[in-house]
Amino acid sequence: MLKNYFKIAWKVLLRRKFFTFISLFGISVTLMVLMVITAMLNQVFGTHTPEKKMDRMLFVTWLHMTGDGTEMNSGPSYSFLNRFVRPLNTPELITIYSSNFTTFNFTQGSKLNMQTRYTDSNFWRVMDFEFIDGGGFGDAAVETAQKVAVINEATSIKNFGTVDAVGKTLTLDDSNYRVVGVVKNVAATRTESYSEVWVPYTTTKADLNDPHYGGNFRAVLLAKDKAAIDDVKKEFYGAMAKVPMMPGEDFTVLKVFADTNTEGFAREISRSVDNEVNTALLYGVVIGGMFFFMLIPTLNLVNINISRIMERASEIGVRKAFGASSNTLVLQFLFENIFLTIIGGTIGILLAVGALHLINNSGFIPYAQLGLNVPVLLFSLLICLFFGILSGVYPAYKMSKLHPASVLKGGSK
Repeated sequence: MLKNYFKIAWKVLLRRKFFTFISLFGISVTLMVLMVITAMLNQVFGTHTPEKKMDRMLFVTWLHMTGDGTEMNSGPSYSFLNRFVRPLNTPELITIYSSNFTTFNFTQGSKLNMQTRYTDSNFWRVMDFEFIDGGGFGDAAVETAQKVAVINEATSIKNFGTVDAVGKTLTLDDSNYRVVGVVKNVAATRTESYSEVWVPYTTTKADLNDPHYGGNFRAVLLAKDKAAIDDVKKEFYGAMAKVPMMPGEDFTVLKVFADTNTEGFAREISRSVDNEVNTALLYGVVIGGMFFFMLIPTLNLVNINISRIMERASEIGVRKAFGASSNTLVLQFLFENIFLTIIGGTIGILLAVGALHLINNSGFIPYAQLGLNVPVLLFSLLICLFFGILSGVYPAYKMSKLHPASVLKGGSK
C-alpha cells in the first residue's frame, strides 16, 4: 500500500510540473527562512561555547531608576556591582565585566579597530572559552593591574600572522599589553562573552570608584546548579531592596534585575520593571511570527491542492465507485501532500545550508557560527510535517465529499 502511495504521489507531481514547481518553491523558500531564523535563535538562546553553563547563569545588565518626573535606564557601574552584588553569598561564582569598547592599534601601517572587554579573573572560571594557546589571566594580574590580554584567533592572525601569540605584545590605544592567551573566535550573538580582546578591568582609564549607579559594566551570577537559581534570585532581590538611593540625585525608586538569558530578552521586548518577567510574551512573538510567516504559502498550497482535486475528480469518482472509502482517499491525499512538503523541506534544508554559509562568511554577524545542528533539523522536520498536514486537511476533506455519480457525469461539486 505504501509503495503504491509513493508511485501515485510521484506521478501526480510530474503531471502538472508548473503547479509542482510553484508548490515546491513556496515550501522550500518558506522553510529555508524559518530554518535560518531558528538557527539564529538557537545561537542566541542555546547553550554554546563559551556560555556552556547557561542554565545556571543569571545576568545583571540593566538598572532602572525613577523619581520626581525623571527616569533613567542604564547598565550598572562597576562600583555599584562591586558594592552591592559581589558580596552575595548564594552564587557559586560572580564575575563583573564591561560592555564592549572599541579600541585601536596600528599594524603594518594600518589602523585596526578591535572590540575590547574589561573583565575580572572570575570571568575565565564562569565562561568556558576554547583556548588555542595559553590561558586566562588570574587574580594577581587583576589585583596588580598588569597589562595582559587574551585575544581571539582572528585578532592574533591579523596582528601576528599566527595563533601562537602568547608572550607577544599587543598595542591598544597606545598602551602595550602582553598576550597570555588566544581563544577561538566567539560569535557576536553571544552578547555576554563576545569580544576580540579581553583585559583586566583594573587597566581601564575609567574611574572605577565613581559612586554613580549607572555605567557600562555587567555581572553574571553563577548558581551551584539549576535548582539553585531561585535561591540566588531571592538573595539578589532581597539585597537590591536594601540598596540606598544614589546620592546627589532625585531618584526615589531603584530597580535592578537578575535574569536568565531568555528572561533578559523578554524584558527587552516588554520593558517590564517587575522582578519576575513573563517569558510567554517572547515565546508568543516568536511562535506567532513563524505561524504568520507560514500562513501565506500554506493558503497558496491549499488553493493549488484544491485545483489538483478538481482535476482528479473523475479519478476519485471511479475509485469510489469501485469501493475505495473516503478515509482511504483522504489518507492517500495527505500522504501525497506530506510527500510534496518533505521534498520541499529537503530543498529548503539545502538552501538553508547555503544561506547560513553565506551569512557566516559575509561578516554581517562577526564571527558567526550558525549551523543546522540536531535541534534545528528536528524542528525543521516538525515544520515539514505540520506544513504538509495543515495544507492538506481541508483539500482532503473536500475530496471526501465528492459524490461518485456526480463527478462521473462531469460534475465536481
